[in-house]
Amino acid sequence: MENFRYFGALWILIMMNTAVLFGRRVYRYLHSFRLISKSICSGRVKNDEFMKESVEKSNFDTYFSWNTNVEEPLSGLSHIGSDNDEKECFSTRRRFFDDARCNAERVIEILRQDGPGFDAKLCLDEMQVRVSNQLVREVLINFLEKLDRTNKTRCAKLGYKFFVWSSCQKNYRHTVNTYHLIMEIFAQAEEFKAMWRLLDEMTENGYFVTARTFNILICTCGEVGLARDLVERFIKSKKFNFRPYKHSFNAILHSLLGLKQYRLIEWVHQKMLLEGYSPDVLTYNILMYTKYRLGNLDQFHKLLDEMCRDGLSPDLHTYNVLLHVLGEGDKPLAALNLMNHMREVGCIPSVLHFTSLIYGLSRAGNLEACKYFFDEMANKGSHPDVVCYTVMITGYVVAGDLEKAHTLFDDMIIKGYLPNVYTYNSMILGLCYARKFEEALSMLKKMESVGCNPNFFVYNTLVRNLCNAGKLAAAHEIIRQMVEKGQYVHLLSRFKRYKRC
Repeated sequence: MENFRYFGALWILIMMNTAVLFGRRVYRYLHSFRLISKSICSGRVKNDEFMKESVEKSNFDTYFSWNTNVEEPLSGLSHIGSDNDEKECFSTRRRFFDDARCNAERVIEILRQDGPGFDAKLCLDEMQVRVSNQLVREVLINFLEKLDRTNKTRCAKLGYKFFVWSSCQKNYRHTVNTYHLIMEIFAQAEEFKAMWRLLDEMTENGYFVTARTFNILICTCGEVGLARDLVERFIKSKKFNFRPYKHSFNAILHSLLGLKQYRLIEWVHQKMLLEGYSPDVLTYNILMYTKYRLGNLDQFHKLLDEMCRDGLSPDLHTYNVLLHVLGEGDKPLAALNLMNHMREVGCIPSVLHFTSLIYGLSRAGNLEACKYFFDEMANKGSHPDVVCYTVMITGYVVAGDLEKAHTLFDDMIIKGYLPNVYTYNSMILGLCYARKFEEALSMLKKMESVGCNPNFFVYNTLVRNLCNAGKLAAAHEIIRQMVEKGQYVHLLSRFKRYKRC
């Protein structure tokens, strides 16, 4: 189960990572703001498959990444003065992490021998290793990364055995993060009952259940048709720690948005109203984005009207959703008016607002308007970032204008922006479209040489187009290289759908 959900999650991250509310003077402009938005066309927008697969991906970290909650093992070293002390602090920290990694390798080696005639717990006791949060984290992450369909049951069993053993060690207590890691292992191993038992254990031991806990569970429960049951349980839970949200409903809605559970969002909203909770700006942003994703633009506008009647002022994310929708509706003039309105009320459009609009316009096929707003961004003092360049480059690639795409690609490098894996994927696709396969393969080598590791989308782009062009030897060589590096081996079956391969 892959966390994170790249560029498609851009709008979620843009909408949710900050909660900047503007003053009441925005409210008196809200009526005209609503009228501007109603100029959006109501028809279905284009849904180019490549734009979904390549541009709707980004190098943004997943909001709920389990790599983010690293416990600080040396909190006593926070008040260091001299350079020597700082060097000593760095050296001590480094030794701590190196020791944890070394001990984790020894622990994993013992656990792998577990079976008839071998008592892993006894051997772990004889190690006399000091159990710390970092050690437990290293061991569990190793099991999580090595887990696949062939060994999922054993990985879950060994991971849990270590989890139980470590909890019994002197001067150690599990954290919420370690519970999340073992739950993630159970989720990938499809051990659903064990996940629920861990949730009960967490609450019994006095731990608050966080939005991250909910996110792990809802990913799994959604796959087996238990999503509503889970949401009901969280709504009623007294142990659900929903900070910094206004109430638990927003935390649930926020998590569901990241998982694209739009129908479930509508259901939770109705439950929220029945419980007597009033939506705030965050709630409205989530609901409006949901209606947009479901293609219900009439309901989208009704929510905007309702937000106006409730006296709530739009925030950065509200404007961002509107700009994106105006872009996909191919309404550049309305978008320009909205940006001018934003400046009037003291909300200066950022690079993310411009990127949202340009992305929408590129999906609508209006590259002339994309170029106008791309240049306008610089004129207004903002500068495009790697994501914005990638959106523009991909737009040109999809339109078949490789020359302009290449010009932008060179321009971003000259200006000091490093292309990410999705920028390279767009360029490789453009070269394949132009049947410049040697250059595409050269681009693959170039990205690897600068430390940008290809992801599955890059390999898939090359293999698919090489197969379609009848260049089977080259396609098989790409697959061989991928397997040799041990990357995405579990996805090899996807290449079989290309008949010529």
